[in-house]
Amino acid sequence: MYTAQGKVDQRALIEQYMPMVRRHALSLQVRLPASVELDDLIQAGMLGLLDAMGRYDDAHGAMFSTYANQRIRGAMIDELRSRDWMPRSVRRSARSLDQAVRRLEQEYGRAPDEREIASEMGISQAEYHKLLADANNGFLLNYDESDSENGVGAVSEGGPPSPLEALLDGDNRAQLMTAIDALPEREKLLLGLYYQEELNLKEIGAVLGVSESRVCQLHSQAVTRLRARLTA
Repeated sequence: MYTAQGKVDQRALIEQYMPMVRRHALSLQVRLPASVELDDLIQAGMLGLLDAMGRYDDAHGAMFSTYANQRIRGAMIDELRSRDWMPRSVRRSARSLDQAVRRLEQEYGRAPDEREIASEMGISQAEYHKLLADANNGFLLNYDESDSENGVGAVSEGGPPSPLEALLDGDNRAQLMTAIDALPEREKLLLGLYYQEELNLKEIGAVLGVSESRVCQLHSQAVTRLRARLTA
């Protein structure tokens, strides 16, 4: 959009792309702790939009909408990275979970169930489910990072790589596919729906007949099993 003087009409562009900024913010917020405010994500996204306006060059061939989409999402991810939002306690618990699953798989020669994992960690199943939900926030954000303008995003210090990052590493491809084949059928289906079909959590819940929170738990559990096998 241009003014009568042939200049970009920033006000009109901001009004046009504000819904896109809000959609990205809402999509991220549902995957993050309650401490992350929607307004903060929107503000970061608006800065990304303004940056896109200043940097865009149609001579490169990309449509402005595509370029703005990348800059908006990238700005939000950068804001989250700068906050180091994933608590260290959650990272430590996630590592303990990986270790517990690895020990049980080696002992049983199969994928342990939730009761067995919780018992191995010395926590209740309710506490185990909460841990899965907390850890899942980080896994899902890693997926968004890897799909961002900057390519595979850097994992927070001390955090494990996401399954998509492992998949993109050619050296791990065959090992990862073997690990996926060993997953329980429901978890295998969930990963396919999320990473290949790109369904959101609500849509996956409808397919599996479970709640969105249960989808988060199952996703985190599947990712934990994959990492346990990849690092065994």
